[in-house]
Amino acid sequence: MACAPPDTRRSLLDNLSDDSLRALPYLFEFWALAHQLPPEGDWRAWVILGGRGAGKTRAGAEWLRSQAEGATPMASGRAERLALIGETYDQVRDVMIQGDSGILACAPPDRRPAWKASERKLFWANGAMAQAFSASDPEALRGPQFDAAWADELAKWKKGVACWDMLQFALRLGPHPQVCVTTTPRNTPLLCRILALPSTVQTHAATEANRANLAPSFIAEMRARYAGSRLGRQELDGLLLEDVEGALWTVNQLDRLRVDSAPQMSRVVVAVDPAVSAGKSSDACGIIVVGAQTEGPPQSWRACVLADRTVQGAQPLAWARAAIKARDDFAADRLVAEVNQGGALVENLLRQVDPMVPFRALHAARGKGARAEPVAALYEQGRVSHMAGLSRLEDQMCQMTAQGYRGQGSPDRLDALVWALHELMIRPAAGVRMPRARML
Repeated sequence: MACAPPDTRRSLLDNLSDDSLRALPYLFEFWALAHQLPPEGDWRAWVILGGRGAGKTRAGAEWLRSQAEGATPMASGRAERLALIGETYDQVRDVMIQGDSGILACAPPDRRPAWKASERKLFWANGAMAQAFSASDPEALRGPQFDAAWADELAKWKKGVACWDMLQFALRLGPHPQVCVTTTPRNTPLLCRILALPSTVQTHAATEANRANLAPSFIAEMRARYAGSRLGRQELDGLLLEDVEGALWTVNQLDRLRVDSAPQMSRVVVAVDPAVSAGKSSDACGIIVVGAQTEGPPQSWRACVLADRTVQGAQPLAWARAAIKARDDFAADRLVAEVNQGGALVENLLRQVDPMVPFRALHAARGKGARAEPVAALYEQGRVSHMAGLSRLEDQMCQMTAQGYRGQGSPDRLDALVWALHELMIRPAAGVRMPRARML
């Protein structure tokens, strides 16, 4: 209807009764995008993969509503006992139930269920009931039974396998119990396992599919920042990305190494991979902050990647200021930088900003893959952790192989990370003495 001429739209609306006009906003089949409608067939799990803002939550809420509601407010629907499962209970309540695209917002006034927070349940007038669960508590699904379920952001569940397995045992009511899964894709074993089942169907859409309901500036900004990156293909295009064959790091490995707070540090360094040109199309200047605890024997040393301060398209003096600011923000002991292409210019730029900056020039004698391998070994040993907010660095890490980088452009962030860990852990392990420990 939106694409029809104004006269056609006006004629259609003028010929509808008052009751039909009141019902029209709640007829999701009329407004839904193709990926928001359940596929035909005898499926058990419907997985909706989509980019951020693609309309996954609305699709899940509308599907669950269609299962609970009957032809009239008091008529029975296809399902009477339903489960709502999110990463946490708060997210079930705030997104799936009370959110802008949640169940309460989608339901027409005469069929809107009552939310009882104390019981964590939704009650419909026709007797249907939906119960909220956190994926962090799989054992809560031991006991209840359902004939339908909606699982949101499954790829983020920390106890996903256990929770999914408990849900399968609980989906045992009615002639054909079903589950709708809405998630931004991530290459997790659970999601891959579900998609491989013959009883699973899937639909997919990129963020732009729902552009009519999104701010144009949001789409433009996200594409400008993340187009072409693995993060962009995952979060915007809604694609399930497999690990690069032979990659030195994997998404699952890095997920296991993430921490909420930084440990005690002996040293902190800021590593810089300088850009040789400036402008929007130039390589970024990689600036990575890493700390390490290096008391005791080398095999007990641990490091933590604290921040990514990389700048894109900056003039040389601008990235030098950004590197010095990172040093100040984290009270770093030293700046290190590769000088193969910039030579003395790199140090001169940094000293224009701070003449007294502790600086070490590093020279690359081997290829990127060969330099990265000993750093990857530290990760395999569980000796490096990551703070949050490092997705673009991790994107580059998961595309580096021993034979070279498989991504687009230059792995500027990864190069800086490699230099930082060589300075903090690999070179000192050969015999360099370290200062006493201090707190970050």
